Amino acid sequence: MPERDTIVVGASAGGVDALKKLAAGLPKDLPASIFAILHLPPTGHSFLPELLSQAGPLPAVEPADRDPIERGHIYVARPDYHLLIADDHVHLTRSPKEGHHRPSINVTFRSAALCCGARVVGVVLSGALDDGTAGLWEIKARRGLAVVQDPNDALFPSMPQNAIQQVPVDFSVGVSEMPELLLRLTEGKEMDDHARQRLERREGLGYMGFTCPDCRGPLSETRRDPVEFRCRVGHTFSTRMLVDGNASTRERKLYEAIVALEEGADIAEMAAGQTGNSKRDELIQKAQELRKQAESVREILREIPPISLD
Repeated sequence: MPERDTIVVGASAGGVDALKKLAAGLPKDLPASIFAILHLPPTGHSFLPELLSQAGPLPAVEPADRDPIERGHIYVARPDYHLLIADDHVHLTRSPKEGHHRPSINVTFRSAALCCGARVVGVVLSGALDDGTAGLWEIKARRGLAVVQDPNDALFPSMPQNAIQQVPVDFSVGVSEMPELLLRLTEGKEMDDHARQRLERREGLGYMGFTCPDCRGPLSETRRDPVEFRCRVGHTFSTRMLVDGNASTRERKLYEAIVALEEGADIAEMAAGQTGNSKRDELIQKAQELRKQAESVREILREIPPISLD
């Protein structure tokens, strides 16, 4: 059986408590390195390394670019940087966000799969939407193992549920059971052969005619399961994240339209006050029309129903 010495863990909403419980149950002589990715605000200091170090016996650190990898350590992705895994060191990069996230779980999972193949155990914990699903698929495609928190045990079950629906997961357990499971997997005590089947990849990109919610560039679809959408600069979205991102972009653009219309009305009224010729009435009428149009856009915003795939 392959050596499993690389454990990548992704979490989002509700993930801090799950990560602390996981760290608390791991042994100090764990023969593997752990990489923890939690969705974080892009500014400010992350206290996650301190919290995980206090929770259990393994030291948790926020690595710098090209820091070496040691077993028995937890490496925490720092805010606003993707964490990439190489053979014996890590890389930090501020490459484009994936699914509005940097750090992105999928980015780290994918790098682990490409670097370490069958040595990887991917773990998806509590969180909203579905970051981690595509990366977990990549891990499985390269003979790694997929472990998912039982959705009934997760404070926010969407991430675990989406992973289970789209990836042939090997284990779905509560966080309290994960430390023992991960130790067993690193020691080579695994499951039946059917749980290690490699998935057949269907590579290729197809232009969709959609635009990126982040940069408005054209999006292409990856022709594989689970489907992802990627723009030319590298922003990447699952279907759920694309729906969510488009809704946010649509709302933002409508508010921008309101600002432009109301500002246009203010400018027309200002100009009307500075002119005494026949243009004054025309400018006042134009301002009134612009305010009516702004109110129409406000009405559209009030009437648009939310869209959710959950």
